[in-house]
Amino acid sequence: MSPAAGSEASINGSSNGSGNSKRATVTMTFRIEESVMAALRSESEKKEVSLNTLVNQVLKRFVEWDMFEPKVGMIPIARPVVQTLFEKMSREGVVEMAQKVGKGAVHDIALFMKSKMDLDSFLSWLEMRMKNSSIEFSHRVRDGRHVFIMKHDLGYNWSLYHKTLLELIFNEVLQKRVESVITASMLTFAVED
Repeated sequence: MSPAAGSEASINGSSNGSGNSKRATVTMTFRIEESVMAALRSESEKKEVSLNTLVNQVLKRFVEWDMFEPKVGMIPIARPVVQTLFEKMSREGVVEMAQKVGKGAVHDIALFMKSKMDLDSFLSWLEMRMKNSSIEFSHRVRDGRHVFIMKHDLGYNWSLYHKTLLELIFNEVLQKRVESVITASMLTFAVED
């Protein structure tokens, strides 16, 4: 909603939580259904964050991820279904799917959502994907080396698919050497900046 549509708007300097940099914020007034507001208040209390912080998180997720999902052909699917599908596949079939379908699909989705395909934009996209897929992960940068650890509990074939896919994208598209280690519940990879 723009200020011309009857809302108040002003731009303020606001700390982003790190204490150093400022992000511009806009103050807006919206009408929200009571039931939606009650659910938001309840969730903010459970998460022990302010209502303002929660609403910003919800809106940020929408503009960074949710609004793109239908445009790029992504669909939500339950974890047990994914786990069962991957368990039923042969290892050769998993690698072939990553090579023939996965690499191109992930490349196109990341490019569409980030508008470019370089190391920083791909890692940013991958991090958003993990957050929005409910995959536990950590991402650390040490001495110019990005290290991702993903805990998924979806089986060895899920790890193998993503290992193959990531190696193809890093090696062939981004021209970066990647080191990866997989288990039935974890995928770890490291790539130089």
